[in-house]
Amino acid sequence: MIQLSHQGNIHILAIKAPEGNAVDEKLVAAMHEALDSVEAVVGDGPGALVITGSGKAFSVGLNVPVVMQYAPEKIEVFNKALKKLFGRLMNFKMPTLAAINGHAFAAGAFLTLACDYRVMRNDRGWFCFSEVDVGVPIGAAEMAMAKDKLSASVCRDAVLTGKRYTGPESLQANIVDAICAEEDLLPTAVEMIGGLAEKQRGIFSTLKATLYSDTVAGLEVDDEKCD
Repeated sequence: MIQLSHQGNIHILAIKAPEGNAVDEKLVAAMHEALDSVEAVVGDGPGALVITGSGKAFSVGLNVPVVMQYAPEKIEVFNKALKKLFGRLMNFKMPTLAAINGHAFAAGAFLTLACDYRVMRNDRGWFCFSEVDVGVPIGAAEMAMAKDKLSASVCRDAVLTGKRYTGPESLQANIVDAICAEEDLLPTAVEMIGGLAEKQRGIFSTLKATLYSDTVAGLEVDDEKCD
């Protein structure tokens, strides 16, 4: 479900889950476990994290058929674990970059925004908040994350219209920081994040925590409630 590899001190987390890397309880738990592993390996030394998907999708969003079968209590636990994942990535104590290999919809789109930087394929895949078309609200904390990472007009249009942004359109809208061919996606990601991997971790973490403090506060969840 999750494959971890590294190029020097840059760690690569690849999502390899069924149904377009759809998000459910198992995937969220696997993501948290993978982040634990990266933190343990890096410790206080230099490092950075690249997150990518597999196949045609980065992540198509929630695994609706599975999540809809959860009991109300399990839905609550899942929602808290997902929110905690977004907050953890927003405040991750090393640079993070989403290498968007294909479609990033809804929760998948928010997963990319939780990272510090984004690079996207130039020829395939859409970035999209599809909630308006499927009748699902966006939580206040997740909306704050979108406001943090997107310009006001882009955030408005993405949320209210459900527009599907191609790679070039995402670059023009400053949703992503770069676009490239599929075969260049990981090399570009590694090059983009490589310099930041060497930054002094203490001050980098402090600055990032301050930069995103309001949003991260809204995404923080009591660990005991996520067990």
